[in-house]
Amino acid sequence: MKPLSVRARLTALYGGLFLLSGIVLLVIVYLLVRDALPAPREFTQRLGMPGSGQPRVDPATILPARPWDTIVVDSLAAYRSSTLTTLLFQSGAALLIMAVVAVALGWLVARRVLRPLHDITATARRLGAEDLGRRIELAGPDDELKELADTFDGMLDRLSRSFDSQRRFVANASHELRTPLALQRTLIDVAMLSDDVPADMRLLGSRLIEANDRTERILDGLLLLARSDRGLSGRVPVRLDHLVETVAEGFEEVEVRSRPLTVAGDPVLLERLVVNLIDNAVRYNRPDGWVRVEIGDVLIVRNSGPPVDPDTVESLFEPFRRGSHDRTGDARHSGLGLSIVRSVAVAHGGSASAHARANGGLDVTIRLP
Repeated sequence: MKPLSVRARLTALYGGLFLLSGIVLLVIVYLLVRDALPAPREFTQRLGMPGSGQPRVDPATILPARPWDTIVVDSLAAYRSSTLTTLLFQSGAALLIMAVVAVALGWLVARRVLRPLHDITATARRLGAEDLGRRIELAGPDDELKELADTFDGMLDRLSRSFDSQRRFVANASHELRTPLALQRTLIDVAMLSDDVPADMRLLGSRLIEANDRTERILDGLLLLARSDRGLSGRVPVRLDHLVETVAEGFEEVEVRSRPLTVAGDPVLLERLVVNLIDNAVRYNRPDGWVRVEIGDVLIVRNSGPPVDPDTVESLFEPFRRGSHDRTGDARHSGLGLSIVRSVAVAHGGSASAHARANGGLDVTIRLP
């Protein structure tokens, strides 16, 4: 059962308190009126009925030839009962009408009271790493709600400064790390051009070039991961089916089954997502295996690779995880492929998941809005 909203609970509280107060007031009024109305026997005694101790009034002067004492008592009893019944029913009806009015007013008042909270929630939903400039800036008295809004604005200020610092760090790291890597690569290439380089030195040089390439791939992956984690700076329509078909042309064993699918996002990041998915499926495949890419409402990449432990599938989305190897393995892999895939998918408001196939291999599913 879905729980009631705060607005509904406040409305029920307002209406319940009003109804309870009205019932208490109705009971008090009923008791006061009942006590104020004369009792039939007491009234007849005041007229001098037998046993009252007062002079008896001549019946002929009031109701000639009729049992007037019985008539008076019965009439007063009926009047008293009718008055109290009318008071009870009419007051009860008025109370029910006012209860409905109180609930309606409580609903409107609760909406007004909770409006600052709705503003805070709406601002939080619109926030992203690419847009931290929004603020609530709640106007009004310095009450608890304004204190909450000001606290939230202060948190956004700190987050904005933190993300700006991160962006500057990524840009500086990109420049500072790429420069020495490029210099190392150049020095190795120049040294390898000499004809008198011993064979063992050539082997060492080739290993250094491979390590340099791997470091560059790791750096590119980390920078791309940092960029996708920051969110999107803009969105444009992207035909995902065309993008997949273009990337798949570079792989012979990839079979594509697609239908038109357009998503809003960053073309560069989406291309990296597709490249990483297909490249990962091809590299971690068995000899003479197959790779299929299916595009419908979601993007699914399947391969016939070696068996994968279902308990370790989720860990493949962590950085530097390569199946059963952790931070080791083929130097051609950075271990960031599926980490980037999930980061890009989440940056687009989607998700990435995988499950192990019974006969070996993985099915990786990407959902994008």
